[in-house]
Amino acid sequence: MNKERPVYLDYQATTPLDPRVYKSMQPYFKEQFGNPHSHNHSMGWESHAAVEKARKEVADMICADANEIVFTSGATEANNLALIGIARKAKPGKNRILVSSIEHKCVLEASRYLSGQGLMVQQLPVDDIGLVDLSALKDLMDDDVLLVSIMTVNNEIGTIQRIEEIAKIVHQQTAFFHTDAAQAPVTKIIDVLMDDMDLMSLSAHKMYGPKGIGALYVKNGVERNIEPLFWGGGQENGLRSGTLPVALCVGYGVAAKILNEHRDEIMVQVKNLRDNFYQELSVLKHSVKLIGPDLSNRHVGNLSILFPEYDASDLLTMLQPNLAASTGAACTSGIPEPSHVLKALGLSGDLADNVIRFSFGQFLSEDDIRRGIELLKDAVERVDAR
Repeated sequence: MNKERPVYLDYQATTPLDPRVYKSMQPYFKEQFGNPHSHNHSMGWESHAAVEKARKEVADMICADANEIVFTSGATEANNLALIGIARKAKPGKNRILVSSIEHKCVLEASRYLSGQGLMVQQLPVDDIGLVDLSALKDLMDDDVLLVSIMTVNNEIGTIQRIEEIAKIVHQQTAFFHTDAAQAPVTKIIDVLMDDMDLMSLSAHKMYGPKGIGALYVKNGVERNIEPLFWGGGQENGLRSGTLPVALCVGYGVAAKILNEHRDEIMVQVKNLRDNFYQELSVLKHSVKLIGPDLSNRHVGNLSILFPEYDASDLLTMLQPNLAASTGAACTSGIPEPSHVLKALGLSGDLADNVIRFSFGQFLSEDDIRRGIELLKDAVERVDAR
C-alpha cells in the first residue's frame, strides 16, 4: 500500500531542492572534485571556474557585481559577519546599532552579543502589521549610529519592509545599512543599487537551492570596514577563509539563475495557491484571522493564521504526519516561548500560541491545497471531540 506523502506547507522554513539544481551539483561530488583554490592544475581550475560562474549567477539575481558576493554557510553566518564584522572595525564615536524588533533570532542574538561588548543596541518598533516605524528610525538616527539592520521580508508574518525609504533615512547619516533578505528573492525583485544597500544576507535553501550555502552582498568599498569572524587562507576577499563547497556553490548559482528567469511566473503560481488555501479556510467551524499585512502586500507564499479557539501546537500535533506547517512560536534551547515577532505586533502570549504559519511554494499543486484543507478540518474536529 502506497503511503501518501505529507502536504508540505512550510516553504519559509526550507524549500525542496529543485531537481535541476540537484542535477547540476552531482558532478562536483564525484568526478569534478578539485579544490577551487588549487591553482596549479586543471581540476582546480575547473572547480574555480564553476564557483565563479555561480558567484555571477547569484550577483545577477540581486543586480550586483560578482566581486561583491561573499559565499558563506548560510544567512545566519552572513548576518553575523555583517553585524559583528562591521562592529569590530567601528571608528571611534560609532557605538550604536539599530535593529527592528522583528528581526530573525540570529540578528537579535548577534546584537545582544555586541551589546555585551560595549555597543548600544536599540530596537525599532513596528506597527500592527510589522512595518518599521519610520518616524522612530528618523528620531534615533544620529552621527553615533554605526549600522542599521532591518530585514527585507519577515519570515513569520511575511511583511515586506519599505527598504528603499529606510536606506535613504539611514544614509542621511554616515551609517551602514544591512538587510537580511533570506526570504526576499522568491517574492520580490531585488536591486541592490536601487535600494542603496551596503550589506545584504542571502540563503540558498529558501529559494529551492541546497542547505549549507548562502552569501553576504558587500557593496564595493564596504569590505575594508569589515573584520572577518575567523582567519585562514584569506578566501572570499579576505572576509571568509576556508575551502568553498563547490557543489553547493554551483547549486546555489543554478537556483539563482532559475529564479531570476522565472520569478514572475513562480510568484503568480504560488500566490494563487496561497490565496485559494486562505479562501478555503472558511469551511472551518470557527473563524480565523490573518496576522500581518493583507494578501496583496506580503510574501506571496505566506499565511500567518490566528486560530482564536485552538492552541496551534495541538492542531499541528493532530496533523502529524500528514501536514507540515509551523507554529508562530520560536524554540530556543528547547524551551518554547511566544514568538517575539507576534509579541512585537501587540499579540498577547496566549494569542501568539494560537498562530500557525502556512507557507507555500512552486512544487505544490491544487490537490495539495484541497488535501491540506481537509486535513486541517479533520484536525479541528478531532480537537473539538477531545
